[in-house]
Amino acid sequence: MPVFKYKAVSSTGQSFDGQLEAKNIDEARGMLIRKKMTIQSIKKKPTEINLPSIGTGISAKEIARFTRQFSAMSNAGLPIIQSLSILEQQATNPTLKNVINKVTGSINGGSSLADALALHPKVFDRLYVHMVAAGEAGGILDGILMRLADYQEANERLKRKVKKAMTYPAMVAVVAILVVIIMLTFVIPQFTSIFSDAGIALPWPTRVVMGLSDLIRDKFLIWFTFLIALVVAFRYMLNIPKFRLIFDGTLLKSPLFGDLLTKSTIARFSRTLGTLLNAGVAITDALTVTAKTAGNTKVEQSIMYIQRSITGGKPIADPMIETKIFPPMVVQMTAVGEKTGGLGNMLIKVADFYDEEVDAAVDTLTSMIEPLIIVFLGGFIGFILVAMYMPMFSLSDAVG
Repeated sequence: MPVFKYKAVSSTGQSFDGQLEAKNIDEARGMLIRKKMTIQSIKKKPTEINLPSIGTGISAKEIARFTRQFSAMSNAGLPIIQSLSILEQQATNPTLKNVINKVTGSINGGSSLADALALHPKVFDRLYVHMVAAGEAGGILDGILMRLADYQEANERLKRKVKKAMTYPAMVAVVAILVVIIMLTFVIPQFTSIFSDAGIALPWPTRVVMGLSDLIRDKFLIWFTFLIALVVAFRYMLNIPKFRLIFDGTLLKSPLFGDLLTKSTIARFSRTLGTLLNAGVAITDALTVTAKTAGNTKVEQSIMYIQRSITGGKPIADPMIETKIFPPMVVQMTAVGEKTGGLGNMLIKVADFYDEEVDAAVDTLTSMIEPLIIVFLGGFIGFILVAMYMPMFSLSDAVG
């Protein structure tokens, strides 16, 4: 639906600058007039070209804080517009301040809070919008916002755990690679000149190391360009649905990271679906939103299969088994929750359990990867040292 930007003055003399959704400009004018607002200007918002961007400039922590404060004000009985005005004044992030201002303008233009938030999908995702819509419909907006804040904080803790598990091994691996490159670039050439002047036959390990050194020093630009092209090609391939599906499925089955990714995915699925169900969102809609926020196309495909199966009349546990992603314990607890009518609360318990499992998986992964990297680095450096010392014996014999 088209979006119209407007400037208007309310019956109390307050100026508003916002935007609203309408079928055409006449309908947009009518919406503002029904709000008893005097229109100063109104025009259709130009179509935006969505280019890839790095983040929104608003952290998940700031959104969670905004949500919790909004919930407290709503619980205290403050009107939505007044709450948003206070939150806009308190916001220290200019980007968030601007978004809150636009949301306020949209509500003044006749939009509901959920519709106003939906105009900023990079800040407020589908889960956020669906829960707010459910809260508005049920008259429990303050409680829904509190649940949203709890969900966001728990989800952020989960992301930090996974990042911790991924960052440490990556940093150690980068340092190891840099050490090896420095040795091959600056240390090995010193030995090469000595061996060339001596004119002795070199053993194969020495020739291999010297060849690697020459390859890095003489063709560094070519290798660097190749690596950049490889990264760009890989990122392009990830945009191809079939390749992305295969890649995400392989990640879940990978020997080192698969267990951690699977557990974090189950924790996110359980918490998202449980939070939506407890907010009063229909299970089919809740599964659709959960699929879009899964973060893994293989899991997203599996959740959508569950959604279609439920629509066809199956209980939720049957398609969960068929996907072969969810462990038996998760399936059984979900089945019990469905039978007892407490599926939302049961899924939250599953999420809490798997949060602890993610902690254990992070510790296990870290304890496994660290010695592996040390063994690799030590073995490679040891190979280089042995390769460089082997000709020394021939050189000493020649001198003798």
